[in-house]
Amino acid sequence: MKISGRTFIISGGASGLGRACARDICSLGGHAAILDMNSEQGSALQHHLGRDSGGRLGDPKRQAAGRGDPSRRGWGCPGWCWTGTCSRWGWRQVDFVLGVNLRGRWIWCGRCCRILGRGPGEGPDGERGVVVMVSSAAAFEGQMGQVAYAASKGAVAAMTLPMARDLARFGIRVVTIAPSMFESNMTAHMSEKVRVGLKKAMEFPARPGQPEEFASLVRQAIENVMLNGVVIRLDGATRMPSKL
Repeated sequence: MKISGRTFIISGGASGLGRACARDICSLGGHAAILDMNSEQGSALQHHLGRDSGGRLGDPKRQAAGRGDPSRRGWGCPGWCWTGTCSRWGWRQVDFVLGVNLRGRWIWCGRCCRILGRGPGEGPDGERGVVVMVSSAAAFEGQMGQVAYAASKGAVAAMTLPMARDLARFGIRVVTIAPSMFESNMTAHMSEKVRVGLKKAMEFPARPGQPEEFASLVRQAIENVMLNGVVIRLDGATRMPSKL
């Protein structure tokens, strides 16, 4: 699928990994509809991208009627991590993490796919769109204190293939990326002790991933029609220990 001239709806797109993807899409001639709770960061990104490069803020349905090709693409990158051992957790905290990382993503993808399914097919395969979701290395190696977070990210990974199968008849692909530690707003709040501990678990390169490296894989997920129903680890061979 070509990026140029198409509109991509990005949740959590005002900062971190989402921001990098928005910038990359716009640099390739695509349009980015930015949905984010932080209006200040969103407005700053919109100003940076400029009106002609497609930066947008607002409701998914309204944004989907915006500029570019009638066929739309969805990409979701919201996330929340709440640490603490099981014995200290209440259902309120668990529901909050599951609500953001799983339930919210489910609702978001449903809205996007209703829009994507109405668009015209593209190319010899009649492709209508692609949904790129974000899981985490914690889906496979959740650490102590990450029960709810790992469960929510594991669910995102698990629903990738059945979602791709459900949406195949509409010409919509589904790809999930499971990154390890990347520089983002969430990891910026980690203590130095945690960051040092995570670095010890890294193989090569022995550093956090950069948002631009994440955006590069998202671009491949968009452009390569054979990527479908797959969870791709983006972790530099990092495997997390049970605790830091």
